Amino acid sequence: MSKSFGTYVREKREAIHEQQAGYSVRKVAGRIGIQPSYLSKVELGDVAPPGEGTIIKLAHELGEDPDVLLAMAGKVSTDLREAIIKRPAIFAELIRQVKDAPDQAVLRVVREVRDGNW
Repeated sequence: MSKSFGTYVREKREAIHEQQAGYSVRKVAGRIGIQPSYLSKVELGDVAPPGEGTIIKLAHELGEDPDVLLAMAGKVSTDLREAIIKRPAIFAELIRQVKDAPDQAVLRVVREVRDGNW
């Protein structure tokens, strides 16, 4: 079973805090512009994950990939949502076809698209 968004964030923040000062709930919350009590409630799973902007700030603060934290929160970034809305049938088919493929196969497709090798 995978970790919840809040548990993951708390464990990541605490691990960084053990290595360097400045990663208490209060300090992290202050840097990303939210109340410490809210961040604490998010970490404990007492409230739903925050919105996209706050998750992106939190990801940068913790050195995490914003898309990964967004996905853990059950969200999709605005730019990805816009791409899907632009061509919904194509992206739906693509996601269905690669959802069970091994990571290496998916990465090969990504490299081919990125490099224009089609």
